[in-house]
Amino acid sequence: MPELSHNGEEGVFTLSLDFELFWGLRDILTKEACRETLFGARRAIPEILALFSGYGIHATWATVGFLFCSGRGELLKNLPELLPSYEESSLSPYPAIANTGNSEEEDPLHYAPSLVRQIAATPGQEMATHTFSHYYCLEKGQTAEAFRADLEAACRAAAREGIELRSLVFPRNQFNEEYLSVCREQGIIAYRGNQQNWMYRASTTSGEPKLKRLARLADAYLNLSGFNGHLATVLGETLPFNIPASRLLRSVSSRLKLLEPLRLQRIKKEMSHAAENGLVYHLWWHPHNFGNDISGNIAFLRQILRHYRQLRERYGMRSMSMAEIAEQAQQKLSR
Repeated sequence: MPELSHNGEEGVFTLSLDFELFWGLRDILTKEACRETLFGARRAIPEILALFSGYGIHATWATVGFLFCSGRGELLKNLPELLPSYEESSLSPYPAIANTGNSEEEDPLHYAPSLVRQIAATPGQEMATHTFSHYYCLEKGQTAEAFRADLEAACRAAAREGIELRSLVFPRNQFNEEYLSVCREQGIIAYRGNQQNWMYRASTTSGEPKLKRLARLADAYLNLSGFNGHLATVLGETLPFNIPASRLLRSVSSRLKLLEPLRLQRIKKEMSHAAENGLVYHLWWHPHNFGNDISGNIAFLRQILRHYRQLRERYGMRSMSMAEIAEQAQQKLSR
């Protein structure tokens, strides 16, 4: 029989992936600069799914709605009624649609319905939203009305595949509390909030101090921000529930190869702390984070999942998607 945690609760291990391909990088990198990384992401996804299946992992795939479309024609037919009006016009992806391909085969960096279907067909995987257009919720010029139109379009795109969206991840982690009521209107019951430490607070694209980025990098190896587990009973009292991030799973690094065991140990210690104390531990990343070294990143993830299996056997730790955690929290509140 598994050991009881310190508070009598079972720990929860949740994974979320921000699936965006070039739509999530287009305003910071050229297509040529990240082409191989994104093709690598497409190759990595089936391997990630196979690994999840082998370890019984329930994960949330927060997917940009554009990726549901078969090509430029379908996307243009299903645009939101109101487009974003960012003051910085380069943030909007809509002008770029005209230069995309007619199909996934022609343009696999902008469209991915085959991968969407493969993820959705894999047991335990939740298809969630990363908004329709990789919508930035803190940038100047964006509005609640445009966000509502964007989220409605995302829900329609998923519905065409028979998918109901229940969880959301804010692009670039630009959490905006004012938009939670819009999420609730559209049936969203869970969102991924940011870690509470100062280095993880939401900021605009242009307002991200270098010190914060350096602190986050150091925190991946050293315990600067704590163990980052969260009590399932304090995720919130109303929908949507906050399923806060615990740790970004960074890419394996050839430059920092000697520090990789330290990074792995940091994650394992956080997971163990969550299992021992009945907390939620939330690991997240982008599929393209695996794109440059698929085998190395898969091997690193496998070590994490092996540790999860040990914690499951010892403490009864469970793997749950974001929506499953929110459903459980809702049931507890209704008692």
